[in-house]
Amino acid sequence: MSEVKTLALVAHDGKKDEMVAWAQTHLDHLKSLTLYATGTTGGRLAQATGLEIGALKSGPLGGDAQIGAMIAEGRLDALIFFIDPLTAMPHDVDVKSLLRLGIHYNTLLATNEATATHLIRSITQR
Repeated sequence: MSEVKTLALVAHDGKKDEMVAWAQTHLDHLKSLTLYATGTTGGRLAQATGLEIGALKSGPLGGDAQIGAMIAEGRLDALIFFIDPLTAMPHDVDVKSLLRLGIHYNTLLATNEATATHLIRSITQR
């Protein structure tokens, strides 16, 4: 699956620290991909890792929709979205829409650290 080149990274507020730690652990894999991330997640990742990350809007302010459009247009190969299942989200409709698009377009999709680790290792194999 080495043809996968474009990855979006999203993390709910309660999962941002986990996303940063995960990215630091998988930095060598992430360096080989074109990366996009929503708002604060992207800023935190860039600062902590030095990775070049295409900045999108904050999730509730349109970032989720931007990623959804990338999926629908065939411009995104994979999505890692660390979801906090124990916190209610006022923009839950946006989250569900993004997941629905990822499923509909058969996009590689990880919603937790274990699956994200498997995904990143599989798409960066040489």
